[in-house]
Amino acid sequence: MLRDPTIPLSRAWNTWSPRPAEMVFLPLGVRLTPVVFSAREGKASLLPAAALRFDAHTPDGAEIACTARHGGSELALGWRKTAPWSVLGHWQRGALAEWGQRFWLSYCLSAEDGTEAEWDVAEGAAVLTLGSRHVAVVCREAPVEVSVHESPEALAADFETHGYWHIGSRGQRGRTLALRFNLEMMPGGALAAAVADDRALAIAAARARLAEADRAPAPRPHQQGRFDGALEAIGDVIGWNTVWDPMNRRPYTSVSRLWPLGDFAVWFNDQTYAALMSGLFDPALARENFEAALASATPQGNFATIVTSRDAWVDRTQTPTASFMLWLMHLRGAAGPGLLAEAFPALLANHMWWRRMRDPDGSGLVSCGTSDVGASLYKGTHFGARNETGMDNSATHDEAVYDPVSRTLSTLDLGLNCALALDAEMLARLARHLGETAHATALDALAQDTRTQIRTRLWDPERRIFANRQRGGGFVRSLSPTSFYPLLCGAADAEQAAELCARLADRELFAGRFGLPNASRSEPAYADNVYWRGRIWPNVNYMVWQGLRRYGLHAEAGALAEMSWELFARNWRDARDAGENYNAETGAVRDAPDTDTFYTWAAMLPLMAVGQVMDMSPWTGWEIAHDGEALHLGPVTSPAGRVTLTSSAGILRLARGGEVLVETGFRGRLSDIAIAPGLFRCRLFADTRGGAAELSLPGVPRAALIAARLDGQALAPLPGAALGVALAGAGEGARLELCYAPDA
Repeated sequence: MLRDPTIPLSRAWNTWSPRPAEMVFLPLGVRLTPVVFSAREGKASLLPAAALRFDAHTPDGAEIACTARHGGSELALGWRKTAPWSVLGHWQRGALAEWGQRFWLSYCLSAEDGTEAEWDVAEGAAVLTLGSRHVAVVCREAPVEVSVHESPEALAADFETHGYWHIGSRGQRGRTLALRFNLEMMPGGALAAAVADDRALAIAAARARLAEADRAPAPRPHQQGRFDGALEAIGDVIGWNTVWDPMNRRPYTSVSRLWPLGDFAVWFNDQTYAALMSGLFDPALARENFEAALASATPQGNFATIVTSRDAWVDRTQTPTASFMLWLMHLRGAAGPGLLAEAFPALLANHMWWRRMRDPDGSGLVSCGTSDVGASLYKGTHFGARNETGMDNSATHDEAVYDPVSRTLSTLDLGLNCALALDAEMLARLARHLGETAHATALDALAQDTRTQIRTRLWDPERRIFANRQRGGGFVRSLSPTSFYPLLCGAADAEQAAELCARLADRELFAGRFGLPNASRSEPAYADNVYWRGRIWPNVNYMVWQGLRRYGLHAEAGALAEMSWELFARNWRDARDAGENYNAETGAVRDAPDTDTFYTWAAMLPLMAVGQVMDMSPWTGWEIAHDGEALHLGPVTSPAGRVTLTSSAGILRLARGGEVLVETGFRGRLSDIAIAPGLFRCRLFADTRGGAAELSLPGVPRAALIAARLDGQALAPLPGAALGVALAGAGEGARLELCYAPDA
């Protein structure tokens, strides 16, 4: 009876459809499909993604809203869940291009297996029975018409053939039951659906759900204060782009609902980015996303660049950043021990594949390539090799020559080698965590060797910047933001890091209102404004931001996060565009016709904004920044569970549910935070307003204290019922430890 019994109930009702406005109860394959008809245009629509503006969408589908555009008119549609077995739908007309009497909205009830639905005249309810399960739909106002059709598409054809005056399709039982409304008689409305094991119970449950139509929605994870709206933006992008893969029977977060790549499409790196971001809200979805990426592993050892229902690029892969994403997920508490153990062998095999297949000189640095396996599109071509960086038409590849013997490009790609060094470092951490000591030692050595070679061989002393280089030859003229990736992998020495900061601020290179175009502003490719020739890319900004933070360049990292948020927000707030890439001069998304306008990795721009308030890092651990201003962030996944961070009247509070875990007036950064039974630990980095402050654990009695230390020196607890200490005199990076009886 259950088509998909593994779907968690919290996500059973969701937008699991190529038509994003459609609501699906996936375990039963039941669909509620909105269909609109404009008499002025004589056209009906099942509202594909291109017809919608994507508004709110929590990842679990608890709150969904979109704006449908058809025939020049607008209509707000939405769904809301408060319980797993029922869902509430609602609509409200917006600006109309014709009389509302001539603009129709229908909701179609149907089942994927063709089971017929019935209109119960006495109950005023539509009912579908599948085995012992009954799905009932009731409406706040009775529909103008109830009609029957073979499918929602047949309803659309009926409207286009006969218009809305036609009554020949009236009926009470059929494979698709259409409840018809028009926007003159019902400018706004609501309907509810419920599932039960008894027909009467299903109808009663749907009516009970409908009675809640006017209630305010439950609060969702949100961000207020600094970077207002950033957390919601990530959730909405993840929520809308999370879809159901009908071929492999799995949910995953797609790169975009707007990209027609087949029944499913998994770009390897994009999928790991989606895993990282979905972990903020839903660790289960994060793991599903990462497992979808792992599923592209090949017998040769690499991960395929992309696997779709139409093709699999097994001859090449993408820059190895997946272990970095996985370690960040682990630090947040979104990975789980099973995923780490599952992923490590495949990630290790991919790393060694790079060194075995893409280092024709045996020098320790690698180039892009395309192996002689599979039958992929672009296999064995210069373009196919460039795909491995993801920066397909970047001017940094213009001087590269494809060698058909080694099947690699002639250049040592800087960004690729920095990712390889970072991959070895993160794999070493994974290995050590899993008890694979020998692997950890070997990987640490590989990471160090690669960093050394980047530092010495890919540093251009004349231009004072890192750059791509011909194997055994000169440096490539064109630059990209990957020139800053040596910060990400720890390859730059102190002098090089200082020079990189100067290049970052150079308006002839990368400085500007939005920062980091994917070609320096002084080179010809910048003016092309086509994909990787001059436009700004969210995933690249994110990697450079991480590198700046690794080197303690917090002012520069903060400036990049501010610019990135401004870039994202200016397109998001009104148009709800989340650009695949952005114009480096104007910040626009839609100026380039080949730029996707609702792309998952666009959310890496607000991800940086969230991270400026609270984040997890391999180098500074769990970190919170507090400037004394009012803020709200959460709830989000953390090492201490789902937590919410707030600040009011200069006091920062970290809470889990209704329990305040930490409270402090300290201003600056709290890094390496650890919260465990009987322990609170962090490092303190005060800003200029840090001053004297206190930190308390409101849920811990003062009498439970075992030891309090600041940089190893004993601290006396403050007076009061709760455990608290004064932070006066804390030096830069001072280590605070509070040990207490965990059961007190």
